[in-house]
Amino acid sequence: MKISFKNALAISLVPQIIIVKWLATRSDLVEQYYSTGLYPVISKFFRFLFGWIPFSVGDIIYFILILLAITYLFKNRKYIWRNKLKFLQNVAMVLSVAYFTFHVIWGMNYYREPLAKKLELVPNREYQDLLEFTERLIKKTNQTQIAITQDSSLAVKIPYSQKEIFHKTVEGYDDLKKIHPFLAYEIPSIKKSLFSTGLTYMGYAGYLNPFTNEAQVNDLLPNFRFPFVAGHEVGHQIGYSAENETNFIGYLVTSNNKDPYFKYAAYAYGLGYCLNDIRRTNTEDFDKLMLQLNSGVKNNFQEMSIFWNSYENPMEPVFKSIFDTFLKANNQKEGIKSYSAVVLFLVAYHKDHPL
Repeated sequence: MKISFKNALAISLVPQIIIVKWLATRSDLVEQYYSTGLYPVISKFFRFLFGWIPFSVGDIIYFILILLAITYLFKNRKYIWRNKLKFLQNVAMVLSVAYFTFHVIWGMNYYREPLAKKLELVPNREYQDLLEFTERLIKKTNQTQIAITQDSSLAVKIPYSQKEIFHKTVEGYDDLKKIHPFLAYEIPSIKKSLFSTGLTYMGYAGYLNPFTNEAQVNDLLPNFRFPFVAGHEVGHQIGYSAENETNFIGYLVTSNNKDPYFKYAAYAYGLGYCLNDIRRTNTEDFDKLMLQLNSGVKNNFQEMSIFWNSYENPMEPVFKSIFDTFLKANNQKEGIKSYSAVVLFLVAYHKDHPL
């Protein structure tokens, strides 16, 4: 019996999933042949293709596809209702093509060898080490804040445009590759998302479009956070998918930037995660540490809190839950909690590279 092309495509979803799950157990193969072999070629091609365009091509493609899907469902609702199996076959076919494209163009990076192996880091879970590191990070953050503002009570205001921040992020990667050559970044493609308002309501600071390889940053973010998010999204772009790893890459590239505003953005971001970890463990230690923090730094934290709180809505937890499920399905067992695991890298890294 002959199988139609559509049926073959739909059925191919099953072996694709099996192959991907098997490759998930062979991170050595993924690292050698995909993440450091095929993927850099694909990534540079798409960055060359779309990087020069000043707006997000991927966002426009998403918008058109969503519009076409809604139009199709509306116009063919009666046919779909009468031919449910045929419709499910078409859905399976589309999912099969999307699943294949996603993993070939970017998604296999979820199964590469851990960044810790490249950096020869052993994630540090010792609470005392975290406490001592956080105290040093507070001093560094305070010092940088005063050096910029000349007043411990003033919040830092980054004076650059978003375009300038993108440019300085690329310069930061040029500096970082001298320390860690495997984090080199060429042919930039960093853009403001056309869906920034929607991203904000969903609670996201940015994302990488896996189909066009454009790093997208939410342009509604306060400039205080913008440098770090740009560095984080480029971390995805150069082939690192795990959120704790790209958080750490974002911290590395921003803290090693020559610009003091970037350094401050990195220190404050890392400090926020460290303080949250300590608060969950020991509220007394947390309260003592907060007393050491300059009021200007606290004002910057308050700025971010006010920003996100102003966009709170009933649907945000739903979107976060969907993203959490997506991460867990793609080899990040802790899901959305994996973002905060950057603390383990920070403490371990600065054991060998003191602040």
